[in-house]
Amino acid sequence: MPTPAQVTLPSDREVRVTRQFHAPRQLVYDAHTKPELIRKWMGYADWDMPVCEMDVRVGGKYRWYWKHKESGKEFGFYGAFTEVNAPAHLAHDQYYDPGDIGGSMPADDPCVVSLDLKEHNGVTTLVCNMQFASKEARDGAVATGMTDGMEFSYARLDDEFAKQAA
Repeated sequence: MPTPAQVTLPSDREVRVTRQFHAPRQLVYDAHTKPELIRKWMGYADWDMPVCEMDVRVGGKYRWYWKHKESGKEFGFYGAFTEVNAPAHLAHDQYYDPGDIGGSMPADDPCVVSLDLKEHNGVTTLVCNMQFASKEARDGAVATGMTDGMEFSYARLDDEFAKQAA
């Protein structure tokens, strides 16, 4: 089983998450770019993802929206892809839509997210770098438990890869 994601803070405005998957790079890339796959793993089990729209090309837009199964509360993220080099690299700007959850990510200062994937002997290493507009924005995002949520989702993705391999 892969080790949990490693989280570092390379600068006052960045969060870097490094995680390995026992799956080919193309599968990991597809899991991050195909809505039918994203819905299976991204987020917590008690949330549905009724909106997962992705136009994976430079300038293409995306929108993700989650709804809590019990409370009905919703939130999401949206933005546009700035770099696409399948299956090795993706970058996009990310805006937070607080829905009825709330939160304080500035709507006019996106987080810039890059995803790099490298494969060696059937193991893919993902490096996700998030650059925030300020130290305060970064610290606020980290305080939400964002990286715990990422690891929870990545463990679900591990399960999806195990199902495919079986």
